Parts: sequence; C-alpha cells; structure tokens
Amino acid sequence: MPFVKCAIDVTAAASAVYELAKEQERFPEFMPDVETVVVLERHPDRVVTRWKTLVEDAPIEWTEDDRFDDAALRIDYALIEGDLDTFEGAWTFEQRGDVTHVVLTVEYDFGVPTLAELIGPTLEKKVRENAEMMLVALKREAESPTVLQSARGTR
Repeated sequence: MPFVKCAIDVTAAASAVYELAKEQERFPEFMPDVETVVVLERHPDRVVTRWKTLVEDAPIEWTEDDRFDDAALRIDYALIEGDLDTFEGAWTFEQRGDVTHVVLTVEYDFGVPTLAELIGPTLEKKVRENAEMMLVALKREAESPTVLQSARGTR
C-alpha cells in the first residue's frame, strides 16, 4: 500500500502546535485545499470528522476517526468511510530545542488497482504535495503572532 511521510520544523512549542492540529475544524481557515472539516462527534480523547478537500480541483470526501494521545503529542487517524478504501496515518510533534519537529504520515489506497498501476506515481506525488501543504499551513498558522501570543498566555 502506498505510504507518504513528510516533516517540517515549526518555531513554536510542541504542545501549542499539537493543540492547533487537534482543532481540525479550523483547518479550512488556513489550509487552501481543505474546503470543510465538520466535527460529527467529540470525545475527550478523539473526534470523528467529515472532510472535503480538493486534489487537482477534484473534491475528495471522507469521514475519519482521530485519536488523541496528549501524553505522546500524537494524533492517529483512520478512514471510516469515503472516496478512498484506505486513508490512515499519524501526526507526531517532538520538541527539539526551540522548534517542534512535526511528522505527518499517510497510508492510502484509492481502491482501484488499475488506476494505481496507471497513475500511481502521480497519485503519490499529489498525496505528498497535499501532506506538505498541510504541514506548511500548520507551520504558518502556529508561527503567526496571534497563535504564538495565545500559546504564551496559556503557559
């Protein structure tokens, strides 16, 4: 099954970046390819969300289960239903001095073997570009003066 791993360093506290990533309903505010994220269920350690994104101007929709491990600063997500057969992975947040090293992994399967054979490399490139776009947008938001000031106020 195809697997993508991307990483970025963010100049902010790991706990603040993790908390921002847990606010997935805010992603459309600062992630251009994310059209909507609707929280369907909210629990102390997890949420169920409905996503609509654009990949090459084509909408892709799915529902996922996101599990939060506050002690490990980790979010695991897995597809419940949607336009893909498999879509799962994790966000991890590791404090390294003054920066947070954020890693996003994605394991995916569009469920059409012929499609994977024909455009597999292009599909992987698009999934990687989308993951990198999410990381860059998270970094930009986490490093924004408003978020940094808010994070300082909660310490």
